[in-house]
Amino acid sequence: MKVITDLEDLKGKYVLLRSSLNIPLKDGKVRNTFRIERALPTMRYLHERGAKTIIVAHIGREPEETLQPVYEELTKYLPVHWGGQIGSEEQLKRQEMMGNGDLLILENTRQDEGEKNNDEEFVTKLALLGEIFVNDAFAAAHREHASTFGVAQKLPAYAGLTLAEEVRELTKVMKPESPSLFLLGGAKFETKMPLVEKYLESYDHVFVAGALANDVFKAQGYEVGQSMVSDVSLTGKEFLNNPKLLLPIDVVVEGPDGKRTCGVSEVKPEEKILDCGTATVEMLATHIEKAKTVLWNGPFGAYEMGYTQSTEITARYVAAAEAFTVIGGGDTVAAVEKLELNNLFSFVSIGGGAMLTLLEKGTTPVIDTLN
Repeated sequence: MKVITDLEDLKGKYVLLRSSLNIPLKDGKVRNTFRIERALPTMRYLHERGAKTIIVAHIGREPEETLQPVYEELTKYLPVHWGGQIGSEEQLKRQEMMGNGDLLILENTRQDEGEKNNDEEFVTKLALLGEIFVNDAFAAAHREHASTFGVAQKLPAYAGLTLAEEVRELTKVMKPESPSLFLLGGAKFETKMPLVEKYLESYDHVFVAGALANDVFKAQGYEVGQSMVSDVSLTGKEFLNNPKLLLPIDVVVEGPDGKRTCGVSEVKPEEKILDCGTATVEMLATHIEKAKTVLWNGPFGAYEMGYTQSTEITARYVAAAEAFTVIGGGDTVAAVEKLELNNLFSFVSIGGGAMLTLLEKGTTPVIDTLN
């Protein structure tokens, strides 16, 4: 992979930097700084070497969302300037005024519909901003958008320090040291089934939880009541009988009679599975304690509804493990941040979907543009 450290002279060069700045906001303010902290090393590197760095990124899902609160937070760390909308008069004037080492951040790329469509016109507009393209947005490395994929076809493209680190650390867990444990939570079994099948071959155990586990329970003939399940049917799938597959042994359910913990075979038709029970977490603790590699993506319960217990207790066990520990996924990272455990893991990925795509396929089209 071509990395910015391969470039000998950046002084005075216009560098288009794609960062991961899709940061949760509350009342127009940055709620946590994890992604900002991960974006800083590459920004600092370019700043210190005298590059004229133009930063682009997206935030949120709606076109009207703005990166201004992120810009305001960034100014606490680096002398960053606001450049306004991409291609605007304000941006062109600001760009002309840039000196060596200056950093200019532009507005949300998704304010232009050409971003998601990888539209040729928008790609060209982006490519005109720099002489060199540096992609540091690992969290968006699974999306073939204009600012991640298209512009890499137009300019000499290099990986930023954080993207290169993400690929390096995640590549390590593809060939784990044994005993190894992969913890996979969340939903959408139709997208995660290839991952389960692949890692059942290379890992000693794969634990499936969250809505993913509901799909397995349903395929095994258990009652799942009103629980969230995927559209896909797993009935008859070979991996269901794999002795390496671990599933919750007890679950927290909620129904007309309130909340309770019960065995997997005791769920009633009117109840909904919302979390793993304490017996499951203790079972996992035994595996975590023995493991030399632990890989984890996705929460175990309905995290956004407040069912956080199994995820948070497991996070404490993984943080205390002597294993090489790698975690990723929005809610998983949110859980360890809330518990202030970030620094106790070997590596914390900023990617959710990008992490899973890389683990499944070994690369992504965006990463291929940097090779």
